[in-house]
Amino acid sequence: MTNNELKQLRDQNVPRGPFNVTNLFAAKARNATITDVEGREYIDFAGGIGVMAVGHCHPKVVRAVQDQTTTFSHTCFHVVMYEAYVKLAQKINAAAPGDFAKKTMFANSGAEAIENAVKIARYATGRDAIIAFEDAFHGRTLMTMSLTSKTMPYKKGFGPFAPEIYRLPYAYCYRCPLALEYPSCGVACAHLLEDAFKNYVGADEVAAVLAEPVLGEGGFVVPPKEYFPKLKQICENNGILFIADEVQSGFGRTGTLFAIENWGVAPDLVTSAKALAAGYPLSGITGRAEIMDAPHAGGLGGTYGGNPTACRAALAVFEIIEEEGLLDRAKAIGGRIREAFTELQQALPVVGDVRGLGAMVALELVTDRDSKTPAADLTKALVARCVDKGLIMISAGTYGNVIRPLMPLTIDDATLDRGLDIIADSLTELAKEAGLA
Repeated sequence: MTNNELKQLRDQNVPRGPFNVTNLFAAKARNATITDVEGREYIDFAGGIGVMAVGHCHPKVVRAVQDQTTTFSHTCFHVVMYEAYVKLAQKINAAAPGDFAKKTMFANSGAEAIENAVKIARYATGRDAIIAFEDAFHGRTLMTMSLTSKTMPYKKGFGPFAPEIYRLPYAYCYRCPLALEYPSCGVACAHLLEDAFKNYVGADEVAAVLAEPVLGEGGFVVPPKEYFPKLKQICENNGILFIADEVQSGFGRTGTLFAIENWGVAPDLVTSAKALAAGYPLSGITGRAEIMDAPHAGGLGGTYGGNPTACRAALAVFEIIEEEGLLDRAKAIGGRIREAFTELQQALPVVGDVRGLGAMVALELVTDRDSKTPAADLTKALVARCVDKGLIMISAGTYGNVIRPLMPLTIDDATLDRGLDIIADSLTELAKEAGLA
């Protein structure tokens, strides 16, 4: 069947709620390319929204999955345990930041990981309130949708939301919520947390502060180096747990296994998903052993959490990251992206900001650099034009005006450069067509 025929079938049988970036249907994928059902090959700069860090169908992952599925596919860890779950927990505990004993449990999705982190934090502290941030995305379940900042399309019409959630501005330097400039600002945005204890919720009522080290859906926003150390210190001073949401930024994307390592901060709890298991549904909640042990036996879990096949895939991902040097590769990829995007910034006034960490490098588009008016329509057109030229990528940002490349870290240089050239050519064409060049 063709893409159009399958799209008609999709529209007849699948609701409109699950949005599609492209009208393509995949037939196969290898490393950093996807081939559609009509035989056309596309460079993949989306990676299943940051999932395929080790590439599509990596041989090590394929072998691990095949081996596991011929042995057993499910027993439920709560009924009959298996080695892969325990070995993977051991691996993550050793790799996660913090010089203290840790424990890990597994769930299915990033949203489930955040849900469980909140449950554990509340149980361990005996407090109810959670402080999250503007421009954040944490998931689509009731709790994580409540924690998520962006209204459309994630929250509109789905209320009422979970209580005892408070929100603060994030350290978004390009659009500073305090209208200050770094570094003369003294990272004043971090101290908004202390102000919140006076204006919104008492410090002794707050169980945890939850933050993405690098905003994902929020547009690859990277806080200053002082930001998280300040937040963590305020949390420690008040008996508040710090939760790092590493669902998108974790497992190598920023050049360290966990992005929060770039700030030298050890979170009390850290969540992982997406790139953890190379496309198999798996998420992890890792934290201080005494905090993870706080909930009573039977208080945490789920039927499919830590599926053996997904755990085997994740163990293979660890091997690939180590053996193929993907942390260093992420830095090299990021350097090339930043170079290409900076050239575009110098050539085109529609490029307002280039920012990032490791391979998480964003391009923020504006119609005017002085007013920083978001160029959402241009961004949408850019994504479509790139698909027409053979490149799949996705946008982000509260205003829908950010390009966020999430290509596999195993991408070769030639394919990476072809993809970046398509972005440059497409944006140049569109800016000229719109009279913004």
